[in-house]
Amino acid sequence: MSFDDLPLLGKTALVTGVSRRRGIGFATAIELARLGANVFIHHFRPHDLDHPWGGDDLDAVRQGVADALTAGAVMGDHHADLRDAGAIEELLDAATALTGAIDILVCNQAMSGSDGTIFDMTADRLDVHWAANARASLLLTAGLARRLRDLLGGEDAGQARPGDRLGTLGPFVRPTGHVIWMTSGQGHGPMRGEVAYATSKAALAGITRTVAAELLEVGLVLNTINPGPVNTGYLDADSTDRDLSEFEKWLPTTPFGRVGRPDDPARLIGWLSTDAGSWVVGQVLTTDGGLSLG
Repeated sequence: MSFDDLPLLGKTALVTGVSRRRGIGFATAIELARLGANVFIHHFRPHDLDHPWGGDDLDAVRQGVADALTAGAVMGDHHADLRDAGAIEELLDAATALTGAIDILVCNQAMSGSDGTIFDMTADRLDVHWAANARASLLLTAGLARRLRDLLGGEDAGQARPGDRLGTLGPFVRPTGHVIWMTSGQGHGPMRGEVAYATSKAALAGITRTVAAELLEVGLVLNTINPGPVNTGYLDADSTDRDLSEFEKWLPTTPFGRVGRPDDPARLIGWLSTDAGSWVVGQVLTTDGGLSLG
């Protein structure tokens, strides 16, 4: 195969939130593997056990990723609760140990459920969603950026003041790496009953341009993806956590008569992680088949 067929050959990707074969994380890991990457997956099965769809067989998840690898590529995995800030560097260490580098970071981990409306919102609900969805993504990105800065010979300039530019270590012939965050559809309409989740996801969308600008100092390219409604099992009658009666009436009226499948956002993430997608920087991109257009 040519480089065009395997544009991520020799690259290593860390994908978080890969614990279910129905999930976006699994589809993303498969897509990156198909494009030639070494793949390191993170999982936290206890989260799934608390939901109607339950936990998947992690051996089957691992095997699915392994089967998608191209010749010579390798994979690894690590279990961690990323609500624990102390688990961040351990995960980065484990992923780095696979091949010696992390070239692609996809922050797909997410806390869902245990949410509510503004009328029954609590500090604990807000905190747990913030920790899993927003803080973990920011800390993973920060940890990767610091490691890359050290590798490039940059120095810790200390605490910056508002507006300070740290000074680029470039120019760069090509990006030194890619980071992908995941947001949700909170910018396109209300997400009733998911105030804590939507808040944490809105934080990532809102800070994307700021963090992207700073990451360019070390050549890292950041973009954030809103995958729109993707059926990862929560829209199946036998494993849903919501009333589907209105959904079933609405679905035939949509542009393609369906919601997203996990491989829909995965293909975009795969392309953005290649050199071909590297001129897209600091964007919040919606991939939803036009569902947000009404």
